[in-house]
Amino acid sequence: MKKRFKNVNIALPLILFVLIGFTACSTDSDGAIIIEEEAGEEEASITELSSAFDQFSDAVTVILSSDGTQIDIETTGFPNHRSIYWETDNTLYEDEPNVRKTTENTFIGGGRGEASSFTVDAIPDLTGATVATELGTIGIAVSGSAIFNDQEGMGDLDEAAGSLDWAGAHKGPGVYHYHLEPTPITSDDDSLVGILMDGVFIYGRQCSSTGTNPTDLDASGGHTSTTQYETEAIYHYHIINEVYPTGSYAYEPAYVLFAGPFQGY
Repeated sequence: MKKRFKNVNIALPLILFVLIGFTACSTDSDGAIIIEEEAGEEEASITELSSAFDQFSDAVTVILSSDGTQIDIETTGFPNHRSIYWETDNTLYEDEPNVRKTTENTFIGGGRGEASSFTVDAIPDLTGATVATELGTIGIAVSGSAIFNDQEGMGDLDEAAGSLDWAGAHKGPGVYHYHLEPTPITSDDDSLVGILMDGVFIYGRQCSSTGTNPTDLDASGGHTSTTQYETEAIYHYHIINEVYPTGSYAYEPAYVLFAGPFQGY
């Protein structure tokens, strides 16, 4: 039987559960999630990485497997932009009076579990199966920090809205992570935002192929078109151009970065 491994190694104090609908699922001695597939089909492969990966900061390391079927993505978790969540003596620290910090003594670079890594298929498996997002890291942004969905702790993001900084992110207390459109990366434009755990890239609210906000997005905010990094049309996500309905954010309007479901499993 042919096997495909998706290892999720997120150094967080909480355990990240990833639910994936395949034929079998087990756990190895190191705790990595092992997904088994039926034999009969060879995995699709590539010979070189997309130039989109050139947009990721030095915090991110991307490695293509020797057979071209998988991509390993690792990050320190540290963003390359200013925030109130840096320590006050850091050059990237910026006071944000409107932000109610999650914890006063937890800062970027001073907490546990900030580095993360995961492995994706070099060519996402767009067979029509979808997987709901879960709490915790669901992707890595070009800045080096984690991407989360629209949930926080025990419920909706509203409960933690006031703790999100100008970048739509906070640290609480594990990894610094984005819930909203990360304004240091994109603000109603076509910039690459990052890559999600299903191997699909996510872009800002506009599409480079038209220069406008796309109107043909599916339930995940995805569609197939060319991008500034691909000469052929590929499936990719966009931040959906809908304002999150709450008035409790330090910065508005609020656009949720990604709620899912994943399409690339």
